[in-house]
Amino acid sequence: MRFALAGVVVAVALAAADWLGAPVPQGAVGVAAAAGEGGDGERKILYYRNPMGLPDTSPVPKKDSMGMDYIPVYEGEGPDDSGAVAVSPARMQTLGVRTARAEALVIDAAVRVVGRVEVNERAVQEVAPRFGGWIERLYVDATGDPVRRGQPLFEVYSPELVSARKELAIAERLSKAAAGGDATVRDGARRLAEAADERLRNWQLPANARARGDKIVFSSPSGGVVLDKKAVAGMRFRPGETIYRIADLSRVWVIADVYEQALARVAPGQRAVVLIDAYPERRFEAEVTYLYPTLNAPTRTTPVRLELDNREGLLRPGMFAHVELAAAGSEARLAVPLSAVIDQGHRQVVLLAEGEGRFRPQPVRLGIRGREYVEVLEGVTSGDEVVVAANFLIDSESNLKAALASFTEPEAAGPKRYDATGSIDELYVDENIASMNHDPIPDLQWPAMTMEFGMASPTVFDGIAPGEPIRFTFEDRGDGEFVIVEAQRQAVTSGSR
Repeated sequence: MRFALAGVVVAVALAAADWLGAPVPQGAVGVAAAAGEGGDGERKILYYRNPMGLPDTSPVPKKDSMGMDYIPVYEGEGPDDSGAVAVSPARMQTLGVRTARAEALVIDAAVRVVGRVEVNERAVQEVAPRFGGWIERLYVDATGDPVRRGQPLFEVYSPELVSARKELAIAERLSKAAAGGDATVRDGARRLAEAADERLRNWQLPANARARGDKIVFSSPSGGVVLDKKAVAGMRFRPGETIYRIADLSRVWVIADVYEQALARVAPGQRAVVLIDAYPERRFEAEVTYLYPTLNAPTRTTPVRLELDNREGLLRPGMFAHVELAAAGSEARLAVPLSAVIDQGHRQVVLLAEGEGRFRPQPVRLGIRGREYVEVLEGVTSGDEVVVAANFLIDSESNLKAALASFTEPEAAGPKRYDATGSIDELYVDENIASMNHDPIPDLQWPAMTMEFGMASPTVFDGIAPGEPIRFTFEDRGDGEFVIVEAQRQAVTSGSR
């Protein structure tokens, strides 16, 4: 377990040194050691730390069990829980460290979604006569053909229509003939004319429908294109059957799918830009007109409708569209460059420049993201300097120093001590390790077994031979490291080991 721990720390140290572009001299790591390069005068050495990153310090120079020199830690370089690091001016220039100031800016943020071009449903008209008949002739005979308002579409013959029109004509002639005659005749003629006229009104014959003898010519009610055509010359149609479906495409819709978390940033009246793959050089201006009241559960999106001008006829229903919704508005927000933020997954941090080459990681809470800047809701104030270049290199050293702080300050944690009995199985003085046969230890729920312990000092077992019954005290220093700090012979009594 202790070798695994040492391996992890060494790997982290090597990775940090590699990122910083510096060699690793006997376990020395990173930027902090470079803080005093080229300084004037001697600095005060606080202590010496284990070159392998183990939780062992010394007030005087020494070597570890592998013959490696302990690393001096100078004043101002001691690791702390905040992970603050110091970088010398020379090292800052080498790394290319650059900073920027947190300030209030109008963020160029946009909600970027995808959608498709669709027909403006308000500009769709159907040609569906309310009477039955036969199509005698087609003037527009293909789907997709453009039509003008009032342009002839087809000519029909309807016996019902012909009969009603003749009844109306007869009633009108009778009314004229009986103008000065019998009142009963006049009244009958009037009622006949009204009945025929009402029947024609109920059929809602279009105002632009023209009669050609017994035939009626229907014209287009609006300009646009033919979306659907069921008409075939000679076919019979029933009352209410749609023969043509015509749409005006001078204005079209774009239906975009906005993710649930971005809905609060979208509102009707908002301006937007639509990009179409067919015209990569064009930017089409649009406006949000409606947010649909439903959510697509599988995709977690809500449809949003935009309207845009299409008088050039470039946009065709079904086209794929990229939509950029201007979501930040014109309000100034406290922001930092995007490159200043280090996203660690569970949290985001920036590196604050505290002056004199010192940098401190600062957790932040972010808001709207723009193309170059991101809003900061918590963590920094206006005027704070943050690192925008080489921040990942400094952050790796900061994380390493915070990790070393937890290893090199075991006294503050107050390691717990346990008493046990047993005997020495074998001593490895060079490695500062003792293999012990110990009796059960109830406080740790350990059974009797043989295991290795560290030794606080090589003299802890002075005068005690392997196999002798002893009582010893050990510390739990964390991460599976147990160190014997005291040992003494135990009087042999009946029943003891």
